[in-house]
This record gives sequence, C-alpha cells and structure tokens, in this order.
Amino acid sequence: MKSYNLKFKIIKFFFVLLILNFLFLTFHLNEANAQQVSLSISPPLLELFIKPGKSIMVAYRLDNLGDPAFINLKVLSFEAKDNLGNIRIKQEFEGPVRFSLENSDLQLEQTFFLKTNGSQQILLQIRIPENVPDGDYYYSLLAETAPPTTSEGIGSARAKVTIGSNILVTISNAGNIDIKPQVVFFDVLSKLKFNLFGRVIRIFDSTDNIPLVFIIGNKGKNMIKPEGQIVLKGNFGEVAKYDIISRNILAESQRLQEATPSAQVNCDNNRSDKTCLIPISLLLSGFFIGKYNLSTQVGFGENSPMIFSSTSFLAFPFKTTAGILISVLIIIIIIKRSKDKE
Repeated sequence: MKSYNLKFKIIKFFFVLLILNFLFLTFHLNEANAQQVSLSISPPLLELFIKPGKSIMVAYRLDNLGDPAFINLKVLSFEAKDNLGNIRIKQEFEGPVRFSLENSDLQLEQTFFLKTNGSQQILLQIRIPENVPDGDYYYSLLAETAPPTTSEGIGSARAKVTIGSNILVTISNAGNIDIKPQVVFFDVLSKLKFNLFGRVIRIFDSTDNIPLVFIIGNKGKNMIKPEGQIVLKGNFGEVAKYDIISRNILAESQRLQEATPSAQVNCDNNRSDKTCLIPISLLLSGFFIGKYNLSTQVGFGENSPMIFSSTSFLAFPFKTTAGILISVLIIIIIIKRSKDKE
C-alpha cells in the first residue's frame, strides 16, 4: 500500500512539473511573438508641381516607436480605389518619374536596422526626365518591416507592417494645368419620393435627419481640390451654410465631398438606415417643415471653372400629427366611456 502511494505521488509530481513547464514555454513563446511594431513617417503627403528636366530632393523622417525592426524602403505607383479617397498600391512601379536615395548608407529595396525610439533621415531624390508628357503621376514611398532571418536562412513568422507617404507629382512644361470638374451626384436620400409632372418630389418627416450625397468627378489630367459651400434655404427665409472639406481629387477619378458641421448618426442599432449603409456628405438635423432648397457652388482655385448643382425636398410633421391624432382619439374614447358609465 505504501509502495502504491509512493508511485502515485511520483506520478503526480511529474504531472504537475509537466504542466508548469508547458505554461512556462507558452508564456515565453507568446512574449517572444508579441512584437510591437509602430512606425511613423513625415511628411505624410508631398505635392509637387515641376517641369521636365528638373529634380528635387526631399528630406523624410522615419521613426520607430515600437520594437527594433529591419526595414525596407521602396517606391511604388498608386491609383484611386474608390470615391472615398482610398488608394490602391500597384504591384509594379509605373511612370516616368525617377527616384533614388542620397543617403550614403541607404538604398531603395535594401534592408536596414532601426532600433526602438530610433529615427532615420531619408533623403529622396526625385528626377523628371526630359520630354515627359504633361499630367499627374502618383507614387508612395513605402517603409516596410522585414522579418529577420533565422539561423537556417528562413524568415521568422512575424507580422509585416507597412507605412507610406504619398507623392503627388504634377508635370507641366508651360505651367498650365487641366481642370475639368463635373458634378456626378448631388441629391438627398429620401425614403419617400415620386414623380409629379416630370419632377422628382422628395418627402421627409419633419423630425427626420436629411442625408445629402455630393460626388465630384475629375475628367482632367491633373489633381483638383474643391473649395465651396453647401447652402440650405427654407421657405420661411432661413439659411444655413456648410463648408466643403477641401480634399484632393486625383486625375480621372471621383470623390465624395464631405461638409461640416454635419450631424452624427448612431449606426450601432440601426444598420438598415441609408445613412449607415451609404457614405454621405452631409447630415442635416432639426425640425423641418415645408419646402427646402439645397445648392452648391464649388471652385478650384484662381481662374478655374465653377460648378453648380441644386436639389429640393419637402418636409411635413407626419409623426407628430399622427401622435396628436392618436392622443385626441384616445382622449375622446376615454371621455365617451366615462359618460356611458354615468
């Protein structure tokens, strides 16, 4: 019996030792794999207006706010991905612009080491060859972490982090730019609308938020930046103005224009609302009654063409009126029943 208890205690000891060893290894593996990578590059955006045959050197600063990392620098072309300002990095370098590094110890596509809280100055040379056609060319300077190789020459399984600084290059021989803006869409998103004598009537409840979508298209060869307002006018003479947030619209692309100040909508519990499903430019809030006109006038700098657009909507207190009618009906029923009991 004593022999049996002794064997049981030995087995129990090794079992506990095995569990502790497993937990120890798991903890250290997680600690080793939980690498924190945080990079910062400045300036984050560069806009150049330059002639063929010219060159310019730009000084960047790359900071490593996380763990030590091996970093690779490269330049790739990009294009507009959608009308929300997102971009798509191309797999291959395109375009006539030439890039190189002026650092004595750095080269593009060559890995270097950056310690924690370390910074690296990047001297980027941008050169425009002769006889380059006028137009815009878009690039991104990318800093990408490269996992260190193991003793067997195989890269370790660590997350790869990439940060970029966009470079918008406008090339012009004579200093002229091609500005061809157009209004792609300017309208409110109403749940209730119908055609009346060839006109679309948009109807809202007086307490509804009014979502407006405004999209500008760029048919020209150069980037444009809109400047203007959206104006709301009511049938009682009230006027409200909303400034358009000026953001770049790349050549031959479209972009949703946002305006401020705009109301906010909570989409956590109302995913079916149009204001949650579709990106909007402006959300109007308040108590509306009657007819309202929305208009916009947008420019693109000195001596540039202006674009205009307008729309309208009607608002009536349907919910308030229905609530009053129901309340009156309930009161009438209560009074009638009280009289019947008498």
